[in-house]
This record gives sequence, structure tokens and C-alpha cells, in this order.
Amino acid sequence: MKYLLLALVLSFSMANAQRSGFANLDKSPLDMSYARPDRMSNPDLRVLYSRPQLKGRTLESLAPKGTVWRTGANETTEIIFYKDMKIQGTKIPAGTYSLYTIPGESDWKVILNKKLHTWGAYSYDQSKDFGRFNAEVKKSEAEIEVLSIRFDNVSGGYHLVIGWGSKEVRLPISIL
Repeated sequence: MKYLLLALVLSFSMANAQRSGFANLDKSPLDMSYARPDRMSNPDLRVLYSRPQLKGRTLESLAPKGTVWRTGANETTEIIFYKDMKIQGTKIPAGTYSLYTIPGESDWKVILNKKLHTWGAYSYDQSKDFGRFNAEVKKSEAEIEVLSIRFDNVSGGYHLVIGWGSKEVRLPISIL
């Protein structure tokens, strides 16, 4: 009897949640990744992005080669530098930047842009680019269904790693 009552209460709660507007939750949920020397340290970097899924589609159909892409879904991906850092010889001042990419075959362009709080790449403004950087593309060890972004700790900094489909894109970031 206890379990029947519990099941009835849960069913009623779920139906109530759906009526409250929670039935159609985002299909590309927001996620974040931190770069820090170790788990107990303050972060050096953070990226906020939405995670689209391939769902039988190709990476190239969702992020076409040669086209500016928001590097995720929904709002434009944002990267926060908590301290000054360096990418390919360019000093990146601490701050928040939109992170766009231009997919290519053997490398991707990673773009840091000063225009924030935008949706997709629809209002991308190249004049607001802080910098464009070449990132190496490698074949991933396994197919990656859901866009994933992480930071790998390396000597002197981090690698920003973007994985999706059969590709991993890697951009070195140095600590100053």
C-alpha cells in the first residue's frame, strides 16, 4: 500500500511539472568546463556552452566547413580568462570572450570575440574579434555523439579540447 501511494504521488507530481512548463526542456543543455592546476585551486579558465547532439546528422551539416560557428548550440559559447594568458604569442587579457570557430579539414580557426551575450553566430561581428588562432584537428579515438569541451593540463598551461563526431580540436593556451 505504501508503494502504491508513493507511485501515485510521484505520477501526480510529474504531471503537475509538465503542466508547469517543464515538459520541453532544452535539447542542448548548458554545460561548463574549468581549467585549473588541481581540484582545490581557483580556476584559470572556464568555458560555458550548450551541448548539441548529432542524432544521425553529420558534424559538417551542423558546423559547415569555412563558416563561422557558435561552437555549440543556443547562446554563443563564452570563455572566461580569470588571469592574463597567451595563445600563439598573443597575450589574452583576463576577461570574458565569445568563442567562435571556423571548421576546416586539418585545422579549425578559434576566434575570441569581444561581443558578448549573443545567440548563435547570427550577430557575429568580425570587427569585434580579439584574435583568431589555428587549432589542430585530430581523429578522435571514438565517435563523440554530444559536443564536449574540456581543458587538459599540460606543462605551462592547458589545451582547450573540442570534441564532436570523429574530431578533436586542440588549442594550446599558456599561463603567463
